[in-house]
Amino acid sequence: MVQQLPTETKPTVIYSDSDGQPMSDNTKQFRWIVTIKENLEILFANNPEVFVAGDLLWYPVEGDNKTRIAPDAMVVFGRPKGDRGSYKQWEENNIPPQVVFEILSPGNRLKEMTKKLLVYQQYGVEEYYIYDPDEVELTGLIRSGDRLEEIEEMNGWISPRLGIRFELTSDTLEIFRPDGQRFLTSVELDGLREQERQRAEEERQRAEDAIAQLEAERQRYQALIALLREKGIDPEQL
Repeated sequence: MVQQLPTETKPTVIYSDSDGQPMSDNTKQFRWIVTIKENLEILFANNPEVFVAGDLLWYPVEGDNKTRIAPDAMVVFGRPKGDRGSYKQWEENNIPPQVVFEILSPGNRLKEMTKKLLVYQQYGVEEYYIYDPDEVELTGLIRSGDRLEEIEEMNGWISPRLGIRFELTSDTLEIFRPDGQRFLTSVELDGLREQERQRAEEERQRAEDAIAQLEAERQRYQALIALLREKGIDPEQL
């Protein structure tokens, strides 16, 4: 009798969709995360092969559920849009996020930020931007070989991958799209939509008024023709 040896099975690796950490520590940090993520979504809305996410866990190595990180915002060129519980790089043609953003809060620690830098550096991030809204300080790092090197001057810097421009004022950071339009908050975007709705409504009302005026003129003309004919005058002979 031949005894069949049991086949060795690998333990199932579970990749959690949550790291148990809050998305943000305060309203200012949250507002900046949402503003950057949503404006990047808008910027690449017509490109089906650009995936944008906020606070999504990224697992760069298959079989390793300990190495993971959740950028405040990330952009991946070459991957389709769509919902994901986490970004498992080996399921995404092994394409890492090329651009990541982190928004600092008082709760951020140097050790944590150093760890993030090392992960981003090791696993292929090309551009890494860190903004401190309390100090209005923007730090940028760009890949040079196998390292992320600090960008010397961030004021006026244009992202090679995204095409967006960073401008620092005395009290805030402004980000501009390649077409010159500024990144707007959701409230500002809603205000623009309302302005556009009002403008469209005014245009519609003007068009209706013009049509009504033309109709009134037509009716006056018809009344004049009828009056002339009543008096025995042929308008066509005038």
